[in-house]
Amino acid sequence: VVQNGFDQFTTDVDGLRVHFIHERSPHDGAFPLIVTHGWPGSVFEFYKVLGPLTTPEKFGGRAKDAFHVVCPSMPGYGFSSAPPAPGFDIRGVAQTNVALMGKLGYARYGAQGGDWGSLASAWTARFAPDRVAGIHLNMPLGRKPSDAAKAARVTEEEQRRLEHARKFRDLETGYQAIQGTKPQTLGYALNDSPAGLAAWIVEKFRTWSDCGGDVESRFTKDELLTNVMIYWANGNITPSMRLYFENRRALRKGIEDERIETPTGFAVFPFELARLPRVWCEEGFNVTHWTEMPRGGHFAALEEPDLLVEDIRAFFRPLR
Repeated sequence: VVQNGFDQFTTDVDGLRVHFIHERSPHDGAFPLIVTHGWPGSVFEFYKVLGPLTTPEKFGGRAKDAFHVVCPSMPGYGFSSAPPAPGFDIRGVAQTNVALMGKLGYARYGAQGGDWGSLASAWTARFAPDRVAGIHLNMPLGRKPSDAAKAARVTEEEQRRLEHARKFRDLETGYQAIQGTKPQTLGYALNDSPAGLAAWIVEKFRTWSDCGGDVESRFTKDELLTNVMIYWANGNITPSMRLYFENRRALRKGIEDERIETPTGFAVFPFELARLPRVWCEEGFNVTHWTEMPRGGHFAALEEPDLLVEDIRAFFRPLR
């Protein structure tokens, strides 16, 4: 659509060829922000938000809310090379993000993401707490409080959300099981069949979005096929899925098990895969901003770009 209108580069980061969009704002006071995608997404997810983030005055916003935006293709995804050896999990993605921002000369910046991008942003704050001013996540992360009094603060609505998350886990996470155990076998099949690859990816856009079962009510065919083609043309569905395998094999505790004190904002969209209670998120993060969105799902930047952009602006205003 307009993807080639953005400034794109590749660079070497610890032996990996990393592709990234680097869209700088024309405003001198713009705040640096690294935005990380997830699976089965790509940097294409962000084509609707790059303009409003970098030149807000052209989209009904204020120039003082401008960002310099960096959107990397995660290693093994999009136009970035795949890690050459086993062991590269989501911590490796975060370390790549930190190294990339350092290479670009950004000493202080924010991080944003959903899906894997939420975890990558959280780990980025863990690895560079002196550089990351805040993290904004549109997929809630957290854990049940060990303190009984805190755990009891979960509301009836949040209990219903937890039950929905349990049902999703039971009925909709077969992809996690196979990608976390046999990604190579599945990868051969998907790399051999463009129809199979499209079905595997588009099914997630249908199930995980606020589309009521009609995927084209939220995404155009061009948007869906552009994202699929990024996987097909680069032949990287297998390394993208391997991230699930490596994370599962690591068998480590969640990022939130050691509380992150970096200011954290959550944008909670009603059709997200799991909407954890706020008290759970506060157990793992220094939550300074929380927004309950009126609509939208897992692919927030594509589904509800205006809502996401305004929430990012609001969260980072006091942190600039």
